[in-house]
Amino acid sequence: MDKLLLDAGSGGLASHRLVADLFLKYFDNPVLAAMNDAAFLEGDPQGRPMAMSTDSYTVDPPEFPGGNIGSLAIHGTVNDVAMLGAEPRWLTCAFILEEGLDMAFLERVVQAMGKAAADAGVIIAAGDTKVVPRGAVDKIFINTTGVGPILVDPAPMGHRAAPGDAVLLSGSVGDHGLTVLGRREGLSFEADVQSDSAALNRVVKDLVTELPEVHVLRDPTRGGLATTLNEIAGQSSTVVRVEEKDIPISPAVVAGCSFLGLDPLYLANEGKLLCFLPEEHCDKALEIMRRHEVGQGAVRIGSVIDPKEATYGRAGQVVLTTNLGGSRLLSMLEGEQLPRIC
Repeated sequence: MDKLLLDAGSGGLASHRLVADLFLKYFDNPVLAAMNDAAFLEGDPQGRPMAMSTDSYTVDPPEFPGGNIGSLAIHGTVNDVAMLGAEPRWLTCAFILEEGLDMAFLERVVQAMGKAAADAGVIIAAGDTKVVPRGAVDKIFINTTGVGPILVDPAPMGHRAAPGDAVLLSGSVGDHGLTVLGRREGLSFEADVQSDSAALNRVVKDLVTELPEVHVLRDPTRGGLATTLNEIAGQSSTVVRVEEKDIPISPAVVAGCSFLGLDPLYLANEGKLLCFLPEEHCDKALEIMRRHEVGQGAVRIGSVIDPKEATYGRAGQVVLTTNLGGSRLLSMLEGEQLPRIC
């Protein structure tokens, strides 16, 4: 079968063949292979609380430099679970597929999902497949849900950002958003740019288990770095000040954004994290992040300030110290700058 047929979503023999010949081929594990209506999960023997997150992926185009919609669906949900200081262990995935979809393309997506899950150390424990008539969906939409035990108490959360915290960033920003836009519009840039899509759960586990307190972890996806910082400042009623000169942005992203009139601080990232923690743990946290490939570009980009002591800005705001030494508010993204980037 070269093209996907509606029968593959019927729940009958065609559906079973699709699951057996494709999904189990790349997702095979004892939990999924049991083929029950629900997954039997052994749970956490230490009785720790669990984190769960779900997300749907509709990226256009579904294949791009640095990944595809399948690997992105694994990385995105793994990272969302991990940002609560948790260890993602199980994922579910649900597919909405368009009739006539090229089967070779679908296999590339599923294969990438299987590899991404294995690399992250999670298993795909349950799933669902629907096939809809041509035109009812654009090729492929994927939903993934992740579950895993929270490793520390208290867990990192946005409201825990505190005056005196250092603000760390694991690497350069803007790569994913510019890559997807460039591929969608058929644009080429002077230098190669590719998505940073990657799982961050291993670096998160080291951070929260090796340091006595990590106040906030957050991956700056849609809305980019600027919007994510605003979310944290708002949740904690603090002022977050960041230094423009310290925010890493690759030359390719700078050039591409300059050409297109985009601000890289608002472009999505799919393999970067922000870490807020007390000043005295800053150097150790950077050392931990840099020992992982996904964190080799880790830097400190700013601090959290008590609003009463802020010379510029008020509670809930983000202030950018510009390269010229001035200050300006970095507001939250108002709407959708780039649709269907994840």
